This record gives sequence, C-alpha cells and structure tokens, in this order.
Amino acid sequence: MAGPGTAPEAQDTFPKLLLRNARDRGARPAMREKDLGIWQAWTWSEVEQEVRALACGLAALGLRRGDKIAIIGDNRPRLYWTMVAAQALGGVPVPMYQDAVAEEMAYVLDHAEARFAMAEDQEQVDKLLEIRERCPRLETIVYDDSRGLRHYTQDFLSAYDDVLASGRDRDRADPAFFAGEVAKGRGPDISIILYTSGTTGQPKGVVLSFENVIRTAQNAIDFDRLTDREEMLAYLPMAWVGDHIFSYGQSYCAGFCVSCPESSATVMHDLNELGPTFFFAPPRIFENILTTVMIRMADAGWIKRKMFHAFMAVARRVGTLILDRKPVSAADRLLYALGELLVYGPLKNRLGLSRVHVAYTAGEAIGPDIFDFYRALGINLKQLYGMTEASVFVTLQPDGEIRADTVGRPAPEVEIKLAEDGEVLFRSPGVFQEYFKNPEATAEAKTAEGWVHTGDAGLFTDEGHLRIIDRAKDVGRLGDGSLFAPKYLENKLKFFPEVKEAVAFGHERDYVTAFINIDLEAVGSWAERSNVPYASYQELAADHRVYETIKAHIEQVNQDLAADPQLAGTQIRRFLILHKELDPDDGELTRTRKVRRRIIADRYTPLIDAFYAGAGKAFIETQVTFEDGRTGKLSADLRIEDAKTYPAMKMAG
Repeated sequence: MAGPGTAPEAQDTFPKLLLRNARDRGARPAMREKDLGIWQAWTWSEVEQEVRALACGLAALGLRRGDKIAIIGDNRPRLYWTMVAAQALGGVPVPMYQDAVAEEMAYVLDHAEARFAMAEDQEQVDKLLEIRERCPRLETIVYDDSRGLRHYTQDFLSAYDDVLASGRDRDRADPAFFAGEVAKGRGPDISIILYTSGTTGQPKGVVLSFENVIRTAQNAIDFDRLTDREEMLAYLPMAWVGDHIFSYGQSYCAGFCVSCPESSATVMHDLNELGPTFFFAPPRIFENILTTVMIRMADAGWIKRKMFHAFMAVARRVGTLILDRKPVSAADRLLYALGELLVYGPLKNRLGLSRVHVAYTAGEAIGPDIFDFYRALGINLKQLYGMTEASVFVTLQPDGEIRADTVGRPAPEVEIKLAEDGEVLFRSPGVFQEYFKNPEATAEAKTAEGWVHTGDAGLFTDEGHLRIIDRAKDVGRLGDGSLFAPKYLENKLKFFPEVKEAVAFGHERDYVTAFINIDLEAVGSWAERSNVPYASYQELAADHRVYETIKAHIEQVNQDLAADPQLAGTQIRRFLILHKELDPDDGELTRTRKVRRRIIADRYTPLIDAFYAGAGKAFIETQVTFEDGRTGKLSADLRIEDAKTYPAMKMAG
C-alpha cells in the first residue's frame, strides 16, 4: 500500500507523470510563453511529443544515465522540457542562476561534473565559452535562441531545433526507445541537483530524488486543494528550489498550466494579463509590488489618494477578519464591500491578483506590515517555511490559522523539534539525499536518525505554530543582554517604499545601528515630483531631504519596537544611507538577494566603527563590478544620523 501523499509506483518520476498527463488531459494547456507580445500555448500532448523528440536528440548527442546537464537561462518552456527530457534518459538536470557571472558558473559546472549544458541564448553561451577550458568535463552545449550565434562554428555547439530534428529521426527509427528509457526510472533515483545560494561560502549541491520532490509536492497540493485548473506564472530563477517545486513539481503532479513571461522586465505586465490562480513570490517581490502601489498613489490626485487611504484604513481593521471568515459588524462589511468596489478590486485587478485563491511567500521572513497589507486586500497570502534540503516544505499555514508572526504548523508528514539552543530541526519524506561530493557537510546537516539542522532559531506558540526568530547564527544579544534579531528589524524597515535593503548591527554592542539602501524607483519618483535634480544613485542617497525621510521611517519603527517588551531595547539609534546598492555581483547579496552579513561587516568595517565611535561622518572606498564584468572603485564621505528612540511601554496589568 502506498502511504499518505505517496505517488503510485507507475508515476514515481516526472517523465512518467508527463506520460500520464498527456494521456489523461492531453488537450489541456500545459505551458504558455509570451513571445513578441503574443501568448503561445502547448497542450500536455504537445509537450509530450516535444520532450520525446528532445530526449531522443540528447541521446543521439551521447547523454547517458547519470550524466549531468546544466540548464542556464530565464524561464523558458524549452528549458523546463530539457529537464524532463534529461530525466527520461536518467540524466540529472543542474539548473543555474541565469544572472551568475562566469566565475560563479565555473565553480558549479566543474563541481557538478556537467557533461552537457542547455543555454538560453548568446549571452549564456558566451559565458560558457569563456570558462569551458576550466570545465574539462563540459563536452556539449545546446542553445535555444540562435540570434547572434550564426557564425559560432565550434563543433560542440548544437542548436535546439537541430537536436529536436535528429531526435525525431531517431524516434521514427526506434519508436520504443523513449518509453523504454522512461520505464527504467524509479522514485529513489536522483531527480535534480540544486545548488544553494552560498551565504556563508561556496554553494553546495543539494541532491533530491524523485520521491523527495513528488511526495512533498503532492502533499502540498492536497493541503491547499489545488487542481489541474490552476494557472501559475513561472518567473523566479529556475535554480531556486521554490521555482522547481511550484513551476515544475506541482505542475506535473497536479497537471496545471505554467506560463513563462516574455522577459524579466515584463513580469508585472504579464502577471496582469495572465491573472494566475496560484501565486508564489519571495518577500522582495511583494515589497516591490507594494512600492509600486505607493508610488502610484503618491502620483495620484488628492481625491484618489484620500479615498485610497480611507479605505485602506477599513481594510487594515477588518479585511483579514473577513478573509478568515470571522465575525465583523454589518456596517464594516458594507464599508469593506464598498472598498472592494472602489479600491481593493481595481487594485488587485491592476496587479493581476484578482483570481488568486492561494498565494505563498517564503525564502526569508516577510515584514508583518507587508504581509497584513495583502491579506487586508482579500488576497489569501500565506507564509511557508522551507529550504532546499526539505524539497521546500517544512511548515504550512492552514486556512483560518494564518499569522503574520508565525510560519504555520508542520507540513504533512513533517516532524519538527527544537534543539536545546532553539535551533529548528526537521525530518520528512522531502529530506535531501546528500550534498553532492561533500560527505562532511552532509554529516553536519543530517543526523543518523534523519533529522536535518536548519540553522534557524525558532519557538512554538501555544497554538502549535512555529515562529522563526532569525538565522541561529545571526541572533545575538546587545551589551545589556537584550535579544537582537537583525532580520526582524530589517523587515520592519523594508515595509517603507523608500527602503530597498537594510542591514542592522548590534551584537555585543551598546545599541543598534543600520545601513540603508534607498529604492531608486521610489525615491527617484519623489525627486521628479519635487523637482529635485540628481545625476546618480550616490547623489540622491546623500540628499538631506532623503535622509530626513529615512530618519522618520526609522523613528516610526522605533515607536513600534517600544511596544514590544522583548525588542524595545533594539531600537535603531544611528543610521547611514550607503553610497551604492548592495549587489550580488559584488558578493554582498546572494543571487536570491539574501544579505551576506559577514562579507558586508568585513567590507564596511570603517563605517561600523564610526557608528560606535560617535562620528558624524565616515569615509569609505569600495570595489564595484559593472555589468560587463569590469571593476572599479567608488568612494564617498557618508553622513551618519542619530534617530530618536522611545521608552519601552509597560505591559498592562
């Protein structure tokens, strides 16, 4: 008997699920892609035919069971089809971050021992050619978009269409080959290797089996009652486990349609056109959407602004209660209904979120104010807690039990316990097999009993919900013993549209300080409305009016912190606005835009020292990496400001 959430034996790999979907829902759409402004669609039956030809073509190129194939590019149907075609042959896809510089790609390609690569376009091919000599195992490169590649004559380069044509010839010559190869696959086989973002060192290759991905994906489908009628937009990096589970794993398990945007620049417009029913985004995307909304409101006429703020006050008061089907007075229901007609409905429609019946955020903690904003609009936004090593799902939030400060209950078939130091440990069917070629790291992460160390500090509420405080290694104490959770403070700051990134300091110090990155779009919009001239990010970041705006936001956060007895001592006393944006290309953020605290602390030590020396300004010179790979120096005298702090509020009673 199959256990709960277990895929039937005949459907224990993604190629087998593809054959099932082609048989059971062959005429239904499986994928869409927007090209030259027009949505193209493929049914499950058409996808099966494409994958069959591609698998046969890859086999003709020499791809064999156990071979690794790197996949590099934006979200494109052909790249997703390459994954399942390789899996059909027993190959192992290794998706890579499309915006990674050549040096980062070289490490992953070499470490994964990739023999093949599927590249989206000339940009990715050029990066592969640059590093190919350092990756001697890389034998064959296939490319999708041939623009700019006409005169590339290397014999190891093949066009996707040529591989497809040779595959169709092979399929005609041996019609049983594809089905025979698919039948050889088993649930315990390696499905994919996903490399971590490397916040503390070199990325690690997380090995996941088909059983890991399919079982956890199916459990989450059952949890949220997803069907084959869902519509989803695939726009996050294919190398990220979130995209792999939602845009690939759950799509194949449930049989729903996934759409790829025309480009990263058109995601919001394409989201509006598509109107998905199921949506996933990390907090930074929800922050960016909110920033866009606030900029539009600032540009709107005074009547529209007044109406927006008045109805948002109603939404904040009762919107979440209505969404959770809790008692609300008739008068408030009427007001909210009017707000839905005049404000919330048009806003959700403009954002492309009108049809969403469940949305998720994960990857890092989302600011409570941002989370509550979307739920107040009537969007069923939930948080989940997960990681690559869990095949995503560790906790999920059941309907009616959604809290801004928790991440829900253990997901189906997941066990969670807290270590003595508060670290969260879990075990589940999704637990990764190993870190590829890294038994020492595997032994550190997984116990003999199958428990996985998350590295996150957490606690359970009285209702059994897990609350993540911060990364265990990042949680500290101020000099007076007060709890210091930097990510919590940073998320509070990022609620304001003018703040794009924040990094807080304070461990073993007398008080908390913060670096701020302004959001160029939001602050630039203000500058245009206010006739404030500026020539660069650096110039705008140094403007005294911008400092005053950021200072007001920090003092608002401090007021909120004063009401929390546990965090009142961590109010931000001093801050500065950095002269440059923190950038993945400079090693300051990961490719998923997580802060690399150790690198930032080392690189900006003079600024941190100036904070605690009481200085009013500090000089800094930093190296920056330009888009073309060149490096340069950027220096500035940065102003340091003091922010007002507030007495801790006493608890009632």
